[in-house]
Amino acid sequence: MLVDSPPEQRAETAPAPPTRRAIRVLGLFASVALLVLVALASIAIGAKSLPLGDVWHGLFHDSGTYADVVVGDRISRTVLGLLSGAALGLSGAVLQALTRNPLADPGLLGINAGASAAVVTAITYFGVTSLSGYVWFAFAGAAVVGALVWFLGGSRGATPVRLALAGTAISAALYGYLQAVMIMDDAALSKMRFWTVGSLASASGSTIAQVAPFFAVGTVTSLLLARPLNAVAMGDDTARALGANLNRTRALAMLSATVLCGAATAACGPIVFVGLMVPHVVRSFTGPDLRWILPYATILSPVLLLGADVLGRLIARPAELQVGIVTAVIGGPVFIYLVRRRRTTQL
Repeated sequence: MLVDSPPEQRAETAPAPPTRRAIRVLGLFASVALLVLVALASIAIGAKSLPLGDVWHGLFHDSGTYADVVVGDRISRTVLGLLSGAALGLSGAVLQALTRNPLADPGLLGINAGASAAVVTAITYFGVTSLSGYVWFAFAGAAVVGALVWFLGGSRGATPVRLALAGTAISAALYGYLQAVMIMDDAALSKMRFWTVGSLASASGSTIAQVAPFFAVGTVTSLLLARPLNAVAMGDDTARALGANLNRTRALAMLSATVLCGAATAACGPIVFVGLMVPHVVRSFTGPDLRWILPYATILSPVLLLGADVLGRLIARPAELQVGIVTAVIGGPVFIYLVRRRRTTQL
């Protein structure tokens, strides 16, 4: 005859439920595994179908065959997608914390507009024709606009509202300039039309080498800002009470977001919605703690970007659809859903 054990003994022998921290850590490992799978798919799948044997050979051998060259190009494209996706997601999360606006994205502060205006200027007035040539113009344009937004937003007295208003005004002016130049210059229009939609197709080792240091500096700076940005997100008075240096935190956050988004835009063109969607989705299951939001956004944003790139290659075979178009098509309905959901929760 079996005798049931007392409740106290059952409670002692029952396995303890997993903590929220353990679940988040496991989620990070699962996110890394998903990223690896998407990266492998990006190398294996292209606009032109290749047998898996040729893909495998191209990964580990370089005999100069057509298949090996194609796989080499896909590897460069995948690496640039990993770096740019992480940069866009991380900069979006930082800007959402900085402006205390969960629907903000890197374009809110005019960074994309600054890079685009600089590229069209380089093409039209300086005769720059190669990606390696105007990548520096794009980055310089993003940096100048970032500094201008910081100055117009009040510099040391900057507030989230002032920064957003300054970025919106500068973006409108720069996009007006961009459209005017492209309409008057057919050569600029023909060269800019592919860059402005955002694409990973022009990825190369030289481009990656040029922007990789900026990705590294921006990523490290952003991740180190997680704790002070948590304080800033609670409001100025609370942040000061917790000992946060508001001016330094905002300046560094603005700098890191500009570096990350500027480098990604310079290398790939302005790709929209990645910096908006991923941090917002991540926040729904991690909560508001940026110590978790920033690492998750860094890992999952490349999943979205590379996944959209692979989808663009499959949809339009044997041609391909630029990744910026795919993310815009996906991001539009998602943005509408997020806005409606936010409005519903506020009612």
